Amino acid sequence: MESHIEALINSWRKRNISGFYCANKKEAADLMLQIIPASASVGISGSVTLNELGIVALLESRGKNRVFNQYQAELTPDESLKLRREGAQADYYLASANAVSQKGELVFLSAYGNRSAGVSYAKNVVIVCGANKITPDLSSAIKRAREYAAPLNCKRLKNWDPSRPMCCQVLIIEAEVLPERLKVIMVGEELGF
Repeated sequence: MESHIEALINSWRKRNISGFYCANKKEAADLMLQIIPASASVGISGSVTLNELGIVALLESRGKNRVFNQYQAELTPDESLKLRREGAQADYYLASANAVSQKGELVFLSAYGNRSAGVSYAKNVVIVCGANKITPDLSSAIKRAREYAAPLNCKRLKNWDPSRPMCCQVLIIEAEVLPERLKVIMVGEELGF
C-alpha cells in the first residue's frame, strides 16, 4: 500500500472513519459486496467511479438488494427525484468523493442534495475513491471539486443546463460521530474524476 494512502487510513481511524485500501477496481467492488448485506436496500449518488466499478449491476444481479437507481431508462424527472430521496434513506448509501485531502477531509458536490443527505445521514455509507482524487490540502480539494470534477460532470450530463451551477451544495466530512457508519475505500488506480 502506498504510504500516503496508509497515512489517510490512519488519520480516518482517529476520526471514527473506517478506511480500506484496494489495489484495483475489482478488489474494491468485491469488498463493497462483502460490506453490503444481500438483503440491504442501497441508495446511490451519481458517480463515474461507481459506474466504472459496475457496482449497481452487481448489486442488482444478487436479486435481493433493493437498489434505488435513479438512472434507470425511461424514468420521468419526478420518478428520478423520488428514487434519489428514497435512496438517501436506504440501509446503505454509496458515493464517491470529488476530492480527498491528504489530511483526510472528504469533499462532495451535489446538484440535487441526495448525495449530501445520503453521505451525511444514511445509516451506513460506503465511499469509494481512486487515488487520483487525493489533493495536498482542503483548499485544493475544494478547488479540484469545483474546477475539475464539476465541469467534467456537466459535460458528462449532456442535458445539464450550463447556465445553472452544478455545485449547489458542498459537503465536507472531517470526522464521524458514529463508529463504523462511514467507510472509505481508496483504490490504488485512477477512477472517476
